Amino acid sequence: MSYFATLKVALKALNANKMRTLLTMLGIIIGVASVITMLSIGQGVSKSVESNINSLGTNVLTITPGSLSRGGVFQGGMESQNLTVEDAKAIDRECPLIAYTSPQVRRSMQVIYGNQNWNTTVYGTSDSYGDIRNWNLSSGEFFTQQEIQSTAKVCVVGSQVVENLFDGQNPVNEILRIQKVPFRIIGVLESKGQTGMGNQDDCVIVPYTTAMTRLNRMKSLNSIICSVVSEDQTDRAVQEVTDLLRQRHHTPDGAESDFTIRSQADLAAVMAQTTGVLTLFLSAIALVSLLVGGIGIMNIMLVSVTERIREIGIRMALGARGNDILMQFLSESIVLSVMGGIIGILLGASLAWGIAHFAKWQAIVTPESVILSFLFSAGVGIFFGFYPAWRASQLDPIDALRHE
Repeated sequence: MSYFATLKVALKALNANKMRTLLTMLGIIIGVASVITMLSIGQGVSKSVESNINSLGTNVLTITPGSLSRGGVFQGGMESQNLTVEDAKAIDRECPLIAYTSPQVRRSMQVIYGNQNWNTTVYGTSDSYGDIRNWNLSSGEFFTQQEIQSTAKVCVVGSQVVENLFDGQNPVNEILRIQKVPFRIIGVLESKGQTGMGNQDDCVIVPYTTAMTRLNRMKSLNSIICSVVSEDQTDRAVQEVTDLLRQRHHTPDGAESDFTIRSQADLAAVMAQTTGVLTLFLSAIALVSLLVGGIGIMNIMLVSVTERIREIGIRMALGARGNDILMQFLSESIVLSVMGGIIGILLGASLAWGIAHFAKWQAIVTPESVILSFLFSAGVGIFFGFYPAWRASQLDPIDALRHE
């Protein structure tokens, strides 16, 4: 008996019990849909994280007060007061692998325009901030070194602040009050969107000298940010900056540094590893549904064999061999799993795109995930369908014909 004839008989048998066929496929459909959805959302989130980290600026180093202990626990932080403007100037002056350097102070503050107010993050930086972050202006201009030296009350605002306080209208030359101090808006930053650390566009940037004297009354920095001349020089630049700051801070040999340097590459690697592990964990949970679906196929196929023992006996009496019976029932199992896999793939892709649309995420349905899910569902059908099919093929024709 040819395989196509066997497949035709299998399809006819499945069509005779449409509701049972659909319910049997349901476990496979749910399992495959879950795997496709999890993998697609995971891939999309990973891609978004990578894009967001890159939007923070390529080749960027962030130097913060405090250190990491050997156990990886952060020591110091906001309580540490060991980074100064002179440190930033020394890095800019004495580290040839550093292209730009900017002191940075930051604080959440209320900003007011007319009768509107908004809580945002105010950054005090240098005129190199835009070059370090690779952040262009949509209108106006950035403050200059002269304005930094004169502690000018000027600011550059993010697009979210413009949207909330100015209804999206160009605010250049308008007066914005920060902590009741009037600042003239001289520029608007291009939109960069959300990252895992918040909305980049929700910010106001002022000269660091102005922030430290008129707003925060600070003598030390929250951080120093730098850009390396090229990405392949990042490790050497980190060592260069480390050696300089340890020397400036009089850190003894063998003692831990009182600062921490992080690169965007480090942050990207950590985030990619975290999202990857989470995606694998969720996919593993989804695969359990496939296994449950496979067990459901085995259960229904065993019931089907029991119900059709007399039919099997008649077919054997008419000349069907054990292999023909095996292929018939195995074909039914494979058809169930493959059809369930196809429906699950379509449902999973639709769910992934729907969730991504409403949650404002990104979903990427890769060919690899589709092929993997399809092959796994077919494998489930073969694995769990083999025993019932083998059991049917081993029936004695005479006993089968006598079965009531």
